[in-house]
Amino acid sequence: MTALVLTTAVVAGTVGWAAGSGERPVTGPPPGSEAWRADTSLGRALPDPATATPRDIAAFFRTLGPAQRRDLVHRHPSVVGNLDGAPVALRYEANATALRRDARFAHLAGRRILAFDPRGRGQVAEVFGDLAPGNRVAVVVPGSDIDAGSYDRRTDPYGTPAGMAKQLRAAAPGTAVIAWAGYTTPVGVGLDAATGELAEAGAVRLARLTEGLAALGTPAPAVFCHSYGSVVCGLAAPRLRARDLVVLGSPGMRAGTVAELGTDARVWAAKDPSDWISRVPNVHLLGLGHGTDPASPEFGARPVPAADADGHTGYFAPGTESLRTFAAIAGGAAR
Repeated sequence: MTALVLTTAVVAGTVGWAAGSGERPVTGPPPGSEAWRADTSLGRALPDPATATPRDIAAFFRTLGPAQRRDLVHRHPSVVGNLDGAPVALRYEANATALRRDARFAHLAGRRILAFDPRGRGQVAEVFGDLAPGNRVAVVVPGSDIDAGSYDRRTDPYGTPAGMAKQLRAAAPGTAVIAWAGYTTPVGVGLDAATGELAEAGAVRLARLTEGLAALGTPAPAVFCHSYGSVVCGLAAPRLRARDLVVLGSPGMRAGTVAELGTDARVWAAKDPSDWISRVPNVHLLGLGHGTDPASPEFGARPVPAADADGHTGYFAPGTESLRTFAAIAGGAAR
């Protein structure tokens, strides 16, 4: 009965926002894939972006010379720029080309863009630091209301994936940080935010990102998941090639305990006392809600101190205990 009451509360709390819900996730291979598949310039078929694994992609590019690689970037920037497993420098070059052709997202030009997909509201991933084999890596996964247009807001320096990544990079300078806005996020607090459809689509993309890093010889990253992004990380966990999984301001991970996540990664959780996420019922019934609070003792995650963080987006603020702990996790010093 209690669970039913709480689920009804979730529905009541979201029904007024339902008109703003109904986001359709962007899935499948990147734009331009049809032309890529039809390209016979190398005298052989190019790997199908829809079916080739990141390991397949990495192996393919190792067979190419510099001129052949540059030619593919010129012919198919939208595909090369989004192929997990392709050389990082090539992806930067390809996405720079794609961005020059898209006026909507000109603000991203000149940056280390690891992925750029203009479909829908737009998706983007940016690298802060040197994403080289052997270097430690962290990935920041955002929650609701994030897309290629809102991914880096000066008015919210610690609440966007770019802002979080910049602060983590500054606190852990030996770590390359990927700000990954690579999935379709919910808008507002409607039914999309209370259900898992968008998170399920995002989980596939996030797992593939980590598979691509592994294919290039990059160490397993520490993955930091904010708000609804922790739902994405929870669903991705069994397939996620991660060293650490850190959730902050989480509504739940679609699991009752750490053991139910099915991951070998160390799992951490942070929630500050002023975070409004505490008012979200931690239920998972009839498709609504995301389950146990990961910051609760019964979930079994390692606690991240966050008493001095402010609100839902203050975990990466300079000087906070949470950011210092995040930096230690990202740098491999936390135990």
